[in-house]
Amino acid sequence: MSTLKWENLLSCERRRQSSTPVKDKGSRTEIERDFDRILFSAPVRRLADKTQVFPLEKNDSVRTRLTHSHEVANLARSIGTHLACSVLELPSELNSQRNIPALLAAIGLAHDLGNPPFGHQGETAIQRWVKKNERKLFELPDNEGSFNCDALKADLKKITPAMRADFLKFDGNAQTFRLLTHLQIITDGYGLNLTYATLAALLKYTVPSDIAGTTDNKSAKKPGFFQSEADVVKEVWEHTGLNEGIRHPLTFIMEACDDIAYSVIDVEDAVKKGLVSFNDVIQFLQEVDDDVARKVVENSRKDFDEHRAYDLSPAELNDVSMQKFRVYAIGAMVGAIFEAFSERQNHLLDGYFKETLMGVSKAKSICKSLKNFALERAYRHRSVLKIELEGAIVIEGLMDMLWEAVTNRTNFLQLNDTKEAQSRTDPFANYVYGRISENYRRAFVAAENLPIRYREIQLVIDMVSGMTDSYALNLYRELKALHGRELRAVDA
Repeated sequence: MSTLKWENLLSCERRRQSSTPVKDKGSRTEIERDFDRILFSAPVRRLADKTQVFPLEKNDSVRTRLTHSHEVANLARSIGTHLACSVLELPSELNSQRNIPALLAAIGLAHDLGNPPFGHQGETAIQRWVKKNERKLFELPDNEGSFNCDALKADLKKITPAMRADFLKFDGNAQTFRLLTHLQIITDGYGLNLTYATLAALLKYTVPSDIAGTTDNKSAKKPGFFQSEADVVKEVWEHTGLNEGIRHPLTFIMEACDDIAYSVIDVEDAVKKGLVSFNDVIQFLQEVDDDVARKVVENSRKDFDEHRAYDLSPAELNDVSMQKFRVYAIGAMVGAIFEAFSERQNHLLDGYFKETLMGVSKAKSICKSLKNFALERAYRHRSVLKIELEGAIVIEGLMDMLWEAVTNRTNFLQLNDTKEAQSRTDPFANYVYGRISENYRRAFVAAENLPIRYREIQLVIDMVSGMTDSYALNLYRELKALHGRELRAVDA
């Protein structure tokens, strides 16, 4: 008998009920409204200048986080529409033929919102900065006579291992949940106030930072939320029937669509940038002993041979051939995920499915091979590694300067934002603190249930994670110059 119930998993309730009557209540479902709230939010717009694979890319045809997120949302919605109309037999009152595609589109669009600039190297740079400064962050300073020593000592004792792990294992997925529940429209502390269904399905990973990576459960591979949002997650689970280690069934689809999008499209972008050719891709996939891969290769090669009859340049031939390859590969992989979900829908509802849909689907081999190809031939290309290195230098440098500004207070316990300008000992700290988003500063002051040191670190990370690639680079240059240090040129 199924443990999870669709009537709970598709809960349209919100953490805070709207105080404004909705005049057109029949025109959109609450979950469709979630998609609209996410779509029109500022973090979505910022994705246009955040790295997908190639940092600070000048070719407008190469994907950013925004185009990637729209593609994931579209793939997820398409699978959801097919499932809701032909596989899932749910009560009419759940409005599943509208709510399931809308929910999948919403979480597909939102899934990367918390990622810092410069791609996954941004996450690594944040983790590295915390590790490098671990003693400074979590231990008393050497000058025991410091004015705030007693207050800091008492505060540091409140830092739990889970809180510490939030920063040492920083992850963009957990930052996404924080962003949508706390950092957007934070005047009432509910963020975008999304439905319980959408918040539950957003949790790709379902454990806190201190547990992440300690089990074979794929949903526990990385942190799903920070301690600052633990109470929100508990509330979401209570309303949807989920719990630690148990994903929302639709989350598996979003995860698979993310795999499809970046495994196929990262390779297409690598060809577009001239790092590899269409023939390189096909030759690599010919080694895959798999029916799905063979069919994709066969159809793609046939189209390539036809395109050669036209008067196309090598670049045009590569481009058009990869477009057709993308169509065949995505079509085959979407079909495989639809089949995998359909066959396992009851198992997904019992809460014991610990794998990924892609990992049990017929598209497993081609997906893995495409990821390996991108890793070997694109991600490790010298030009990519150079820009990633520069991005890491920018992020760590910004965190140094932001930390100086956040902690340079005359009174450790005085966090009132309206008095901050008078409470810093250094004009540079005053200026840098003023450059931090007011939303983030307000959240920093308001989180009175958390240790101050935890909030200080989180404020720095909130600010950095919210930056676009270009903003981070320009702010770094500006602050380094103002700080009187030698500015090393970073090629944009």
